[in-house]
Amino acid sequence: MPQHTPPRPICGHCDGFPTVTITTGTRTTDGQRETVTANCPVCHGTGHVLASVKAVAA
Repeated sequence: MPQHTPPRPICGHCDGFPTVTITTGTRTTDGQRETVTANCPVCHGTGHVLASVKAVAA
Protein backbone atom coordinates (compact mmCIF):
# COMPACT_ATOMS: atom_id res chain seq x y z
CA MET A 1 0.00 0.00 0.00
CA PRO A 2 1.27 3.50 -0.69
CA GLN A 3 2.31 5.65 2.22
CA HIS A 4 0.56 9.02 2.17
CA THR A 5 2.35 12.06 3.51
CA PRO A 6 0.08 14.61 5.17
CA PRO A 7 0.22 18.04 3.52
CA ARG A 8 2.47 20.57 5.22
CA PRO A 9 0.89 23.83 6.39
CA ILE A 10 1.05 26.77 3.99
CA CYS A 11 3.36 29.57 5.07
CA GLY A 12 1.37 32.28 6.84
CA HIS A 13 3.90 34.93 5.87
CA CYS A 14 3.52 34.58 2.08
CA ASP A 15 0.19 32.64 1.90
CA GLY A 16 1.72 30.05 -0.44
CA PHE A 17 3.16 32.54 -2.95
CA PRO A 18 6.82 32.15 -1.94
CA THR A 19 8.64 33.70 -4.90
CA VAL A 20 7.82 36.97 -6.63
CA THR A 21 9.42 38.91 -9.45
CA ILE A 22 9.57 42.68 -9.05
CA THR A 23 10.31 45.12 -11.86
CA THR A 24 12.96 47.72 -11.08
CA GLY A 25 11.58 50.32 -13.48
CA THR A 26 14.59 50.28 -15.77
CA ARG A 27 14.97 48.56 -19.13
CA THR A 28 17.73 46.46 -20.67
CA THR A 29 19.44 47.43 -23.92
CA ASP A 30 17.00 45.25 -25.89
CA GLY A 31 13.95 46.90 -24.28
CA GLN A 32 12.97 44.27 -21.71
CA ARG A 33 12.30 45.26 -18.12
CA GLU A 34 14.90 44.61 -15.44
CA THR A 35 13.52 42.34 -12.71
CA VAL A 36 14.55 41.17 -9.27
CA THR A 37 13.40 37.84 -7.79
CA ALA A 38 12.56 37.76 -4.07
CA ASN A 39 11.91 34.69 -1.92
CA CYS A 40 9.89 34.58 1.28
CA PRO A 41 12.27 34.97 4.24
CA VAL A 42 10.24 32.61 6.45
CA CYS A 43 9.82 29.56 4.18
CA HIS A 44 12.84 30.29 1.94
CA GLY A 45 10.82 30.00 -1.26
CA THR A 46 9.06 26.70 -0.59
CA GLY A 47 5.58 28.02 0.27
CA HIS A 48 5.27 25.67 3.24
CA VAL A 49 6.43 25.72 6.83
CA LEU A 50 7.71 22.89 8.95
CA ALA A 51 5.77 21.72 11.99
CA SER A 52 6.63 23.75 15.04
CA VAL A 53 8.86 22.29 17.70
CA LYS A 54 6.00 22.32 20.22
CA ALA A 55 3.76 20.32 17.89
CA VAL A 56 6.48 17.71 17.32
CA ALA A 57 7.20 17.37 21.05
CA ALA A 58 3.53 16.81 21.92
